[in-house]
Amino acid sequence: MKSELSGHLLALFTTTVWGVTYVSTKYLVASFAPAEILTLRLMAAILLLKLISPGAKIPFRASTEKYFALAGLTGICMYFLLENTALTITTASNTGVIVAMAPMCTAILAFLVHRDRQVLSPWFIAGFLISISGVGLLSFRGSDFSIHPAGDLLVLLACCCWAVYSLTIRRISDFGYGSIAVTRRAFLWGLIFMLPALPFSGIDTGDLTRYADPASIANLLFLGCIASAVCFATWNYSVKIIGPVRTCVYIYAGPAVTVLFAFLFLGEQLNLSGIAGCLMVTAGLVISSVKTGKKPIEGKDNEERKTKEEEKAEGKRKTDAAQ
Repeated sequence: MKSELSGHLLALFTTTVWGVTYVSTKYLVASFAPAEILTLRLMAAILLLKLISPGAKIPFRASTEKYFALAGLTGICMYFLLENTALTITTASNTGVIVAMAPMCTAILAFLVHRDRQVLSPWFIAGFLISISGVGLLSFRGSDFSIHPAGDLLVLLACCCWAVYSLTIRRISDFGYGSIAVTRRAFLWGLIFMLPALPFSGIDTGDLTRYADPASIANLLFLGCIASAVCFATWNYSVKIIGPVRTCVYIYAGPAVTVLFAFLFLGEQLNLSGIAGCLMVTAGLVISSVKTGKKPIEGKDNEERKTKEEEKAEGKRKTDAAQ
């Protein structure tokens, strides 16, 4: 129970930090290209994780490396590129609502891949509907609703990438590696996939003075060290402890955190719709987390359990061999 509680608390901590990163990103996009920001974030995160745990290493094996590559491609490279590109052709309000669909995308993918009926329980669906309504109140307060098909579709694709990332991280957690080592390896693959896109990302190579701006450096360090290195490690740990779907429901809290942060620190007004939206998001998050007594389909469950046992035994053999 204590371990499960830590998973919930760390997921909440992670989405709280991610809910305020828009301030740093908003400042940086005035001088840096989105792909450039992501690349610098990844480099800072990889360096910090290496300094924190220099002995945390993962041996290269083709049978497991493909999962790290998939995590780096979907959750690090594609997710951020799709979302940042979408923000140039759709509204932030639309993005906020569609991103909150990531838990449902994750639940649907978990159902299709693992045949886990529990993830699409009536409690989860009810919580999703309540939370997405609350996110809508928070996102569209004071703004007009409009559809931007291309941009909105990119955000939805980003949610699908995040769903793949979450389930991949859950699979990786069965290999027995620590969260820091897993996060660093996923970031390394994300950086590898990002590098080919840099020449086409509109980076201004002629202006190097922006790298000397103390505010830019501070924001880049925050995004790289806290929002990336620390938060991805805590997110991956939460996925390992409470599962990808139950962790993803905390994404609902992101818009509420953003609104509260703007009210407390930026002086923005918190009107009745904002308060109602925060309450609905919180209620939906709690309802979505209610467990049911349903089990995955037995045959598939036995197969998954057997696979996990074999992977744990393999991890133990690798640890013994390293010692």
